[in-house]
Amino acid sequence: MNILEGSTLCRAKLHCVLLARNDCRFYTFALMQDYLVIGLGLAGIAFCEQLEKHAKSYTVISDTSQTSSLVAGGLYNPVILKRFNLAWKAKEQLDTAIPFYTALEKKLGVQLNYPLPVYRRFASIEEQNLWFEASDKKGLSEFLSPKIHLNKNPNIAAPFGYGEVLGTGRIDTRTLVSSYTAYLSLKDRFTKETFKHSELQIKEEYVQYKSIKARKIVFAEGFGMKQNPFFNYLPMQGSKGEYLFIKAPDLKEDKAIKSSIFCLPEGDDVYRIGANYAREDTTNAPTDSAKSELLKKWDNFIRCKYELIDHVAGIRPTVNDRKPLVGQHPEHRNLYVLNGFGSRGVMTAPYASEQLYKNSSANYVQDGELNVARFTEKYFQK
Repeated sequence: MNILEGSTLCRAKLHCVLLARNDCRFYTFALMQDYLVIGLGLAGIAFCEQLEKHAKSYTVISDTSQTSSLVAGGLYNPVILKRFNLAWKAKEQLDTAIPFYTALEKKLGVQLNYPLPVYRRFASIEEQNLWFEASDKKGLSEFLSPKIHLNKNPNIAAPFGYGEVLGTGRIDTRTLVSSYTAYLSLKDRFTKETFKHSELQIKEEYVQYKSIKARKIVFAEGFGMKQNPFFNYLPMQGSKGEYLFIKAPDLKEDKAIKSSIFCLPEGDDVYRIGANYAREDTTNAPTDSAKSELLKKWDNFIRCKYELIDHVAGIRPTVNDRKPLVGQHPEHRNLYVLNGFGSRGVMTAPYASEQLYKNSSANYVQDGELNVARFTEKYFQK
């Protein structure tokens, strides 16, 4: 019998055919894998790369119910531009993320990383002064240029100019998800279906889902974690984000601009603008109210004609303390979660996935700031 080579066996099924005279009997046995991964957004992809790096066997199960990775702007930016603060572990995350996406580009044969200048539009002289102060601060100085850039685009209203963030760019998340899904499918490691938590059997040394046995399972479900009976005790909130796609041939802007909203150039005179933040609505459907809000902000600083060509929405998995949810279930030691990246998934996913892999594979104490153990005492009920 031909068996797929050891660590790359993905379906975990071995079919034995017993022939006796003219009849056949089929027996299906579940072969043990190292990991079962649920979800294939940024979190799931980043964790799969950890498994490949360490030659672990795994299967991924995912559907298309969670869209935040697909509709995300994909911007990596180390600075919170509303308050001129450094994002959580920004340098560590960037140092991990850039090599991660570079390696994926080579592996998948597609371009994912598009270096892109990010300019913060100033609304007043006071904001300029705050920018100067921030650019002198430890940690921020390497990411904030102290120079004020004058506006040279007649189709943008920016009388106080811009500040430039350094080391920024955009990851094409849609291409990443589609290319990685195709990659896993070719290797027979991907099953497209909705995972049914009620059918998961938890044993002391492994878990079993239908015909798949795995020593550990990692849930990377995005906002879908709210339906997960094992981890829905965690205080994750959904923040709905909506983007508009604008066609503006006269705008001629090649930088990402942060004003009251973001404007990201997509090429061919198309710009992505957004996003809003809404916690009450947890559907993936675009809304007229968000469209009106975004267009009003857009009209405040654009001085040229445009056409609205698309409108998309998704739910970001966010946490009140603005840190990811990473770690082991308090009771079931072979269950893990990787979630809560909010709007900075392209930066956070590679770093958090590395932390989770180390935590799940050895006696390694992961970064305590992202460990879900920080919520156990307050939220977990046996």
